[in-house]
Amino acid sequence: MEVRAIKKQTAFRLSENLVDKLKAEAKKANRSLSNYVECILMESVFNEPNETTLAAMKEAENGDLETLDLPLTPLHI
Repeated sequence: MEVRAIKKQTAFRLSENLVDKLKAEAKKANRSLSNYVECILMESVFNEPNETTLAAMKEAENGDLETLDLPLTPLHI
């Protein structure tokens, strides 16, 4: 049984340049403008970092980053 989210029509005022950019990005992603904007907003609102990511972010903010000495590969030369 498929459960569908109830959608509510909403109007926003956005700059013309932003709307043009959003339309172009939606087209690249083969999505409707509405779907593209909804996905961006869902990700922004509901995508919370887990404990490991939060700890890494805190380390980065404090400058507590470890240094890795990696050998150069032919791609790096």
